[in-house]
Parts: sequence; C-alpha cells; structure tokens
Amino acid sequence: MSAAGLALVGTVAAARLVELAVARRHTRALLAAGGVEHGRGHYPFMVALHAALLLGCVIEPIAAARPFQPIRFAAGAAAVAAAAALRFWTMATLGGRWTTRVIVLPGRPLVSGGPFRFLRHPNYLAVAIEVAALPLAVGAWMTALLGTLLNAILLLAVRIPCEEAAIGR
Repeated sequence: MSAAGLALVGTVAAARLVELAVARRHTRALLAAGGVEHGRGHYPFMVALHAALLLGCVIEPIAAARPFQPIRFAAGAAAVAAAAALRFWTMATLGGRWTTRVIVLPGRPLVSGGPFRFLRHPNYLAVAIEVAALPLAVGAWMTALLGTLLNAILLLAVRIPCEEAAIGR
C-alpha cells in the first residue's frame, strides 16, 4: 500500500474517531433533554461495517499486491473529500442534534436548512460516496464492492426506514 493511500485511510479513520466522540457527547445531551433513541439494534452492525471497511482498505491492497495508480487515487481522494464536505455541512447544520444514532427530540421541528433543503438524508449520501470511493482510491475494489452492497442494504432496508419512522414520515 502506498504512503498516500495509508495517509488517506488514516485521515478518514481519525475523522471517524473524532466524529464518534462528538456523537457520544451529543447523544448524552439529546437523551438528557428527553430525546428518544430508535433502531438501537442495528447500530453495532453499522459500526462493524465501517470498521471492516477501513481494515479492508488497508489489507486488500497489500494482500493483492495492487500497485499505486495516481489517477485512480486522485479521483477517489477527490470523491472522499467531496463526501467529507457534505458530511461536515450536514453536521454543522444539525449542530447538537447530529449523532451517529437515531435520536429524536419529541416536539422539535425537523431541520430544513443547509443540505436538507436539497436532500432528505444528506449524510447517508456522503457515507455512500465514501464507502465506494475510499477503497477504490487505494485499489481495494473487492472492499468497495462488498462495502457498497452491505452499506446499501443497511441504509435502504434498515437505517433510512428506521429514521423515517422515528420522525413520523
């Protein structure tokens, strides 16, 4: 694996750890304010999928002895950066209501500003882009394929329906 690939995966992993710390803080505050958590059962699977994706991004290119391809890396890294920008915009728009769990504050209106003006679930679009682009950037195409498939199942069959039910849509 190239140093650039390792740096990209490491940067994404570090960002996820920071996001988990922020999400824990927001989760505690939301629950203390009367927030109700939904879909608690699927959360460990989501965490495991994202951890496995990061591991696959490191292990697969090494195990398969895939060469570094600068154009593929640049395109993938650009897509990861675009996904990160969308994710950070979403997080900033939600503020203290952003968390990695589905927590609803009863009686509070839905957020309709920022990227929510254009998309119902902007963070999930960012995740879907990243799940495909990060492994492709580093030459882990099997990880990209399997991760994208599992993420699509998790998001489309479980997470989005859970969130839609929680907010009463």
